[in-house]
Amino acid sequence: MNGPIRRLAIALFVGFAVLLVNVTYLQAVAADRYRNDPRNPRVAAALTGKERGLIVTADGTPVAISVANPNDPSRFVRRYPGGSAYAHTVGYSSLLFGDEGLERVYADELRSKGDLTISDVIAALFGRDLRPKSLQLTIDAGLQQASFDALGGQRGAIVALRPTTGEVLAMVSSPGFDPESLLGPEAADVRRRLLDDPDEPLLNRAVGRTYPPGSTFKVVVASAAVETGLAGPDSVFPDPTEVSLPGSTATIRNYDRGPCVDGTQVTLDTAFRRSCNTIFAMLGMELGAATLAETAQSFGFGIALPLELPVQPSAFPTDLDEAALAQSAIGQRDVRATPFEMAAVASTIANGGLLMRPYLVQRVVDADGADVTVTEPELLARVVSPATAAIVAEMMEGVVASGTGTKATVPNVRVAGKTGTAENDNGPPDVWFIAFAPVEAPTIALAVLIEGGGDAGENATGGSVAAPVARQVLEYWLQDRR
Repeated sequence: MNGPIRRLAIALFVGFAVLLVNVTYLQAVAADRYRNDPRNPRVAAALTGKERGLIVTADGTPVAISVANPNDPSRFVRRYPGGSAYAHTVGYSSLLFGDEGLERVYADELRSKGDLTISDVIAALFGRDLRPKSLQLTIDAGLQQASFDALGGQRGAIVALRPTTGEVLAMVSSPGFDPESLLGPEAADVRRRLLDDPDEPLLNRAVGRTYPPGSTFKVVVASAAVETGLAGPDSVFPDPTEVSLPGSTATIRNYDRGPCVDGTQVTLDTAFRRSCNTIFAMLGMELGAATLAETAQSFGFGIALPLELPVQPSAFPTDLDEAALAQSAIGQRDVRATPFEMAAVASTIANGGLLMRPYLVQRVVDADGADVTVTEPELLARVVSPATAAIVAEMMEGVVASGTGTKATVPNVRVAGKTGTAENDNGPPDVWFIAFAPVEAPTIALAVLIEGGGDAGENATGGSVAAPVARQVLEYWLQDRR
């Protein structure tokens, strides 16, 4: 064979090989991705008509079901009995917009495989059950609704965790939306209105956006101080009216522009209880950037805490000069956290310094109700020692007993908490409250965030606005557990 013919033969061979590899990839490797792509209207229409598995809460309350079409029992319509309270967590399965929330993450398990595709026929021949699977969540139905109601339509979020296991007991974002409105004939117009709404109802504020945590971050700073032995509750600090920032003309002041107590001396416990910025600015500079950054990271800052849903990583800046460090120590400057992260901070202190892996799905079950997978509690990290956690917990209890968080008081229950009032560039402050209870044996830890001061606007503080919301949630949870 001469050279030109040989080169032509090689080129043809390579071309056929490329075509063979491409066809194999499309049919065997990427088939599911293309088949399930919401931009494929033929396949999407077929999938929408298929039965999907149930999604139920921890107590068995259905929050996503498939209902047979009365005119065609072989086709199904998705329904969301939980409504707006579950919209961001459970999500939706839409012909036009695809899947979101847990509906997206567990789409393969929830979706019926009875499509008569080649892969499904082969799977059936090997005994695979093509019926949809179902999910049981960790969410408590009553607590979820109580949390959503407590926000009262204000822009914000609440996340509640079980400290000893990491179970997500409630996760709500407000304002919500009706998931079923994105499934009907007016879905395109509804979605356009939701996208244009300045309140951003489609945003999952619990995990999808970070905020300056304000004084709730002082829990992290206090933990670092106690853990390293730099300071304890009885450590005494000077009590200035303001703290000058090194290398800057700026100062840090307390909320009321006065000293923390009387302008002479103040203990760390009193400064924590009264949420004094001046003391924590000085403490942050004493701790140093490396120590504070390491402690923040151990609590989950700088990483995306694991969860079935995508989580926006919280952030604590590195390479800080002293001025930036002082501002960061009071939860301002470039410090950012999700409500999910701050709930994890409270949960870690409640659990004796142990950070458990948070999770939303307790089990996946098959069509006969048998367990396919069951989530077991998993330790993520030992963040601080039990002794440090006990000291910080006692300081947090003082915040509710006689400090800035008294409006979170629940009668006959020991509640630990921390307020936060965070300045932002968009107007009124974002206000926070993190808490856990009962202090002696915590069964719940939570974070409440209300954007822009909520209904109180410029006059809002964490103690006046977020703490009463937390109290409502705690009262519901503890009413039958006292």
